Amino acid sequence: PHFKINNAVSNIICSITFGKRFDYQDDQFQELLRLLDEVTCLPKLVRVQLFNVFPRIMKLLPGPHQIIFSNREKLRMFIARVIENHRRDWNPAEARDFIDAYLREIEKGSSPSVFNEENLICSTLDLFVAGTETTSTTLRWGLLYMALYPEIQEKVQAEIDRVLGQSQQPSTAARESMPYTNAVIHEVQRMGNIIPLNVPREVAEDTTLAGYHLPKGTMVITNLTALHSDPTEWATPDTFNPEHFLENGKFKKREAFLPFSVGKRACLGEQLARTELFVFFTSLLQKFSFRPPDNEKLSLKFRMGLTLSPVTYRICAVPRA
Repeated sequence: PHFKINNAVSNIICSITFGKRFDYQDDQFQELLRLLDEVTCLPKLVRVQLFNVFPRIMKLLPGPHQIIFSNREKLRMFIARVIENHRRDWNPAEARDFIDAYLREIEKGSSPSVFNEENLICSTLDLFVAGTETTSTTLRWGLLYMALYPEIQEKVQAEIDRVLGQSQQPSTAARESMPYTNAVIHEVQRMGNIIPLNVPREVAEDTTLAGYHLPKGTMVITNLTALHSDPTEWATPDTFNPEHFLENGKFKKREAFLPFSVGKRACLGEQLARTELFVFFTSLLQKFSFRPPDNEKLSLKFRMGLTLSPVTYRICAVPRA
């Protein structure tokens, strides 16, 4: 279900950033998703990892790591063209999307070091890549876990039927009335663990943390894998268990659950991602049941790229009566 899910999720972020949705058969859109998929998969390769250690040398050598730079430039050129098209019919008084809003800040000229066209291209590219890959990967883990745990899938569907029925369109307004579904989504995030070491941060000034001196410039990496599989925090850390997020039948927040990081540098797209995950996951389980194809066995094997994602798998979506 890889590209089918990518199509749907990416169109959400395209609506926000570019102000338009693409037809799923649009050749340009499919090419963008192909470039994105290559960029997110290639970081697992040894040569790509060596680039971080020996950037000056590796930049001169041929190899698959060069595809990342080539694809990134193609994505960058596409975004630059979109921005140019926006300028042609731009109305400063009425922002249609992220690009329009950013152009308005550039026009003000108050902070040229922050709001400029190069930063606009980079910010839009970040939104497109991160906004597609992370949510899409989490949903693919979700469908895989539902096919592997049919009894949990049935409980989710029973709650959906009770709260929404088969005709009401899912929305976040129903989330508080659906604690089990919400718990399952959170457990998918915990077990999927798509960003195992979080996003690296750099210490802005000399500081002391828990008795350790951290000089300015120190890289800080958070081990989310250790946190999300800590046996002192989770009753069954290595087992898919939605009960981790339930207490007396109600949803329970967990301080040891940080898939979006925490603090001022937490994921900017957290609220959008939470909304997408709930609406997409609930909509899919409302209309379909997911199971492995006949004579095929699903596994939880993963591939490491920009995110930790399930290996390619096939799955049957059976319409619910």
